[in-house]
Amino acid sequence: MKKTCWIIYNGSLTSDKFLDQARLMAEACEHQDVLPTIYKNYDIPMTLHKPLDVKPDFVIFLDKDILLAQFLKNQGIPVFNDPDVIETCDNKAKQYIQLAKAGIPMPHTIVAPKVYPNFTIENSGYFERVLDMLGLPMIIKEGHGSFGMKVYLIETAEQFFEKVDSLRGVDFVFQQFIASSKGRDIRVNTIGDEVVAAMYRHSETDFRANITNGGTAEKVTLTDAQRNIAIRAARAVGADFAGVDLLFGENDEPIVCEVNAASHIRNIYNVTGINVGDQFVAHILHALEAFDEKSVHPL
Repeated sequence: MKKTCWIIYNGSLTSDKFLDQARLMAEACEHQDVLPTIYKNYDIPMTLHKPLDVKPDFVIFLDKDILLAQFLKNQGIPVFNDPDVIETCDNKAKQYIQLAKAGIPMPHTIVAPKVYPNFTIENSGYFERVLDMLGLPMIIKEGHGSFGMKVYLIETAEQFFEKVDSLRGVDFVFQQFIASSKGRDIRVNTIGDEVVAAMYRHSETDFRANITNGGTAEKVTLTDAQRNIAIRAARAVGADFAGVDLLFGENDEPIVCEVNAASHIRNIYNVTGINVGDQFVAHILHALEAFDEKSVHPL
């Protein structure tokens, strides 16, 4: 009997690229003789007093609805990526804490303290210390944001104080601006402990290289250092499937910008011809097989 898979994306996001991502994953399932069903997140009611009547063998979770992912996991369904991984990567502040713990090279980062919306620490001297430590220009990133959104290049003290005042009540980080990587980065897709595909992204009009923001992309051959750091970064957050963004340091040494737990795979497919989903599904099937074998023959 074929294994079954639910592929879940967020139904409130109306752009075709979210359904397209799910369809690419469904094609990958079919290539591995797995029967996929695509669901919007709201198609699955989280009815806590009643278990699901029908359960798949596993779920590919392409959304940030962490509560739904946890609900499915609590039903005994293997979820990829695990809800804890999705939650860690969805909050950049939390992600950077984990990357730093693992000693991953990344821009100098300061996690902003929690400040409630109706209060301020403006006159505490805290922000002046941040300016002294990181200097200008610097990057401010909100904890939650995708496709390069909610990432701000701060070039003046006036911009700095306006931005931090507007972010009261929001998780965010202050980060060193890597001038040597302005408008260029590398997206690396990893599956388990392997690099599956990579592309070089660059923009002439924006400090971010994201294709969504007008950047362009091409195939790239990774150095050993780039490959190793991408794998280490994905491992640091526990991701089975990750899109790791690498910056270029002053001597082109790789620096991790961030790790995405539900990275879109259409652009890298268009650039490289590789459907990352194929290896992702193969990885999942291998993991399930290893789990079943361990259950039958425990140590």
